[in-house]
Amino acid sequence: MSPPIIAVYGATGHTGRLVATELLARGHRIVLAGRDAIAVQKMTTELDAGERVEALAAPLDDPGALRELAAGCTVLVHCAGPYSETGRPVAEAAVAAGCHYVDHALEQHHVRSLFDELDRPARDAGSALVPGASFYGGYGDLLAAVVAAGLPEVRRLVIGYAVAGWRMTAGARRTADQVIADLRRVTFTDGALDEHYVEPRNAVFPFPPPLGPQSMVAPVPYHETITVPRHVPAREVEAQMTAHTFAPETFEGQDVDDATRAGSEYTVAVQAITADGGRTGLVTGRDLWWGAALVSVEVALALAEPPGPARGGVFAPAEAVDAGALLARLERRGAFTASPGLLPDATDEPLLGIR
Repeated sequence: MSPPIIAVYGATGHTGRLVATELLARGHRIVLAGRDAIAVQKMTTELDAGERVEALAAPLDDPGALRELAAGCTVLVHCAGPYSETGRPVAEAAVAAGCHYVDHALEQHHVRSLFDELDRPARDAGSALVPGASFYGGYGDLLAAVVAAGLPEVRRLVIGYAVAGWRMTAGARRTADQVIADLRRVTFTDGALDEHYVEPRNAVFPFPPPLGPQSMVAPVPYHETITVPRHVPAREVEAQMTAHTFAPETFEGQDVDDATRAGSEYTVAVQAITADGGRTGLVTGRDLWWGAALVSVEVALALAEPPGPARGGVFAPAEAVDAGALLARLERRGAFTASPGLLPDATDEPLLGIR
């Protein structure tokens, strides 16, 4: 049996390059894809991995090229935002070809549309779609599954992101401009999804020492409100971000070098509140871009390993894989340090949770 081929769409961007490099380091065959034929071919030459790397140009307005890309791979990892513009045509091509799909989206409306509109076609095609397998949204979804495991009904679950030194890429900046301007947010309160205009407010998240309580912007419109309730018995879900993260230098980081971009520091914490108290767990690390790439790579490889998912559909990250096992692998790789006793011992057992 030939080894699975994994395609990286948006391969020439910062996240795409990290994903491609990680896959090659693990010995996999990949296809570099994107809208610019010259750029993807140049990157193929730079990676110098021989027959393990191919290049394919696939513009978003060329459904035939996108289907050709998807038909030639087992999993397609989509790294080119904003996903409100790029996500749907790539995901539809994956479903049409019967391949699996992973993306780095945080945009609520894109993620919700995949669940609402592509779940049935994906089931019929046997394609597993996992949107939001990244840092923002993805870390929160996975960590929520671990922190809330075994708890009775969670009255309120809050994901707190404390981020310093983040420098947005051009694609991240375009995404942020769209997301911040759109005040029509998807919320999860009283056990139900709703979509309405939400005015951001100031809040305080009680991060444990040494970080301590932080001033937050709440809510931030990440996809945990959509994905977490699928696997956590919560009545309310909200994501928050440290206010200082919204400093001007965060938004003006398009031209920084890779070393500066890798200098971000973060703590992601989940507070699950129950009638009897609750539980808090966190991870603390550096370089959120690398962490994002590792999440998507682990999910993609879990989908690619034979025999593959037992069924198709659209899945939250923590539905697609064993959240604790994936986070334990990331900790073993040095991506972050978790709260003592939070994660199981890392193993090389399959992560796939779609059975």
